[in-house]
Amino acid sequence: VGIDDALVKGGAMADEENIVEMNNGCICCTVRGDLIAGLKKLIKNSKKSGKTLDGVMIETTGLADPAPVAQTFFADDYVQQHFRIDGILTLVDAKHIIQHLDDEKPEGVENEAVEQVAFADRILLNKCDLVDSEKELEEVERRIRAINEIVPIKRTTNSEVDMDFILGIRGFSLDKIVAMDDAFLADSHDHQHDQRVSSVGIDVPGEVVQQKLNDWIGWLLREKGTDLFRSKGVLAVKGMKEKFVFQAIHMLFANSQQGSWDDGEERRCKMIFIGKNLNREELTSGFMKCMAR
Repeated sequence: VGIDDALVKGGAMADEENIVEMNNGCICCTVRGDLIAGLKKLIKNSKKSGKTLDGVMIETTGLADPAPVAQTFFADDYVQQHFRIDGILTLVDAKHIIQHLDDEKPEGVENEAVEQVAFADRILLNKCDLVDSEKELEEVERRIRAINEIVPIKRTTNSEVDMDFILGIRGFSLDKIVAMDDAFLADSHDHQHDQRVSSVGIDVPGEVVQQKLNDWIGWLLREKGTDLFRSKGVLAVKGMKEKFVFQAIHMLFANSQQGSWDDGEERRCKMIFIGKNLNREELTSGFMKCMAR
């Protein structure tokens, strides 16, 4: 279920830039071929239109291993000739990162949070406003430094940062990566994801009843919030002209209204849950009970 395309707000940038959403699987596993094809297409479109391609930004999920994604730029000759990696930016949730760094994984399974911190050339330590004290923030930074000692860290709220900190930084060093992972340039791909972690998508026509939705979401985050890494959705609410946008990380919840439904546009509800030990039937049936009859 594609959600992120609907969450990218419109405007001049959205009209002028190419935004490609990949829904065929994990970008560090099954869609690497799609990524290479997409990069080649961008170059060819740039040459055809005569417009210079300034750069490409790749947003992965919070569960992606950055190494195979970066490896893509060295695995294909055409891509290697036309692109260089400027840097790997990791967005760190200051409120929840320690519990993910400490998460005990099954034998042979990597901790993606640790990998993302380790490979970072820049770190945005976000949601600092949700952390209780300066001491707690200092402990988070200490844990990050224990994994990646020299990475520049910028504390942020709502991910607000000067672009000079994240663009045109020439921060990626192949020598540094190979020193950390001597198999980086090998063509093998043997990393394993935690099989307890999955996603559940819901995409149904119709509208939800606001109060029923509020009650169910409240119960879900209280009872299952620890295992719910990420929840987000774009919903049609009965009696509401605007699209209702829902986002949550663990037990922290936010919502907003984003644009109106167009005349003739089918009113429908899309939600995605990402987390550990998810019960698809429980999530789907619980949501369906919120639908207007």
